[in-house]
Amino acid sequence: MTPVSRGRRTRKPTKDSDVDLFLPLLLLIVLGGFMFMAQRRQKKAMQATIDLHDSLTIGDRIHTSSGLEGTIVGIADDSVDLEIAPGVVTTWMKVAVRDRIGPDDDDDDDDDDEQGEDHYDVESEARDEADPTPGPKTDS
Repeated sequence: MTPVSRGRRTRKPTKDSDVDLFLPLLLLIVLGGFMFMAQRRQKKAMQATIDLHDSLTIGDRIHTSSGLEGTIVGIADDSVDLEIAPGVVTTWMKVAVRDRIGPDDDDDDDDDDEQGEDHYDVESEARDEADPTPGPKTDS
């Protein structure tokens, strides 16, 4: 008769079992590294936004998060007053300010100022006369 072993069997460690233990540990380390880097990037972006909001001054041209452009005419603790057209002032929360428009980003406004309003009107009238598109027909 052969004796029956009732205890746990012990197995010799092999290379396969070492790899089986090492792979999940490696994946956890890589995943932790990615999470750490993403958190750092997010903190830097948040700090840049806070710095922007703290540095806003009256007269700055800005973009809001919805894409509206305006000039700051008033600043409170958590809101800004934007002039979006001559004489039209709206109040926005500071968190809605996405970025400041620099002097080099303001090319569209410079072109309009150089041409003047009369030049634009003459140009649009000339286009309308050159392309006489018939209007919709109406039955009377």
